[in-house]
Amino acid sequence: MAEKRTELSELGEFGLIDRISQKFKIEGKSSVKGIGDDAAVIDNGDSYTLIATDMLLEGVHFDLSYMPLAHLGYKAVAVNVSDIAAMNGTPTQITVNIGLSNRFSIEAVDALYEGIRMACDNYKIDLVGGDTTSSASGLVISITAIGIVDKTKVAYRGGANLNDIVCVTGDLGGAYMGLQVLEREKQVFMANPDMQPQLEKYDYIVQRQLKPEARMDMIHELKELNIQPTAMIDISDGLGSELLHIARASEKGLQIYEDKLPVDKQTYDTGYELKIDSTTAAINGGEDYELLFTISQEDFEKVKNHADIHLIGYIHEASKGTKMITKGENIVDITAQGWNHYKN
Repeated sequence: MAEKRTELSELGEFGLIDRISQKFKIEGKSSVKGIGDDAAVIDNGDSYTLIATDMLLEGVHFDLSYMPLAHLGYKAVAVNVSDIAAMNGTPTQITVNIGLSNRFSIEAVDALYEGIRMACDNYKIDLVGGDTTSSASGLVISITAIGIVDKTKVAYRGGANLNDIVCVTGDLGGAYMGLQVLEREKQVFMANPDMQPQLEKYDYIVQRQLKPEARMDMIHELKELNIQPTAMIDISDGLGSELLHIARASEKGLQIYEDKLPVDKQTYDTGYELKIDSTTAAINGGEDYELLFTISQEDFEKVKNHADIHLIGYIHEASKGTKMITKGENIVDITAQGWNHYKN
């Protein structure tokens, strides 16, 4: 009898990660946190070293028909810096590995690394190494970010406590809506190459997709406000997915309110135009790279009037589940419907 074959789609990305992590135990004395958070945590004596890595593949994570190479280089760094920020840390160095096919020119590589350089300048980090190899399937970029955090300040996904306030920075759904506009304009161009892209009125959401920013500014602000997040994660796969990560890791439930979700007017208007619900984009869209975190009730006064920190809900018992109160005052389950790399 043939051995049963289990499809990757049956587990999904996070199920696969769980399966892998179950096979490995942390043995080293300096290994504080391994698989399962935004970054690995290594004890270097006086502080913790953070290590995060991310891979971007052409045709899966980006489309060079509308993604400028300089923007791609910048974004590749930003998404890794975002993981360091999600641990309440500060990035210090990166390494960059790229796989290139022979269709790329020296000038194209220069453009990619100009974007990487701009991100290094912005986030005050050093490029300290990497690898370059040939690729038979387009462009591949893998970046590892290294950071540092005070041992008393590190924030994990699993630290949320009962009655903590659930907070999110910035606004949500813009990157997803920007992607829909870019895909639409690509189809128009393919049907008629004489048609020029009409992107002027979508400038903000297109920028959210092509050149996102890691929210290191908010990490510095939280420190200035003397706020220690009890749990934190960055929003890469969609708010719903990240809420479930915090709830699961903290062994808690949570409740958020639809009318508290921050959505930019351009995101809302574009959703109306494209017949895409802006709440759906905010919950499931992904790639916003904002920070989702929880704080104690004692810190409420420090953030209640902050223009860029939005209080969207609270932590409750695990038995109550992960719920959203809709604008119509219905209670619905929060599910992870963001990007699934292995969905058929």
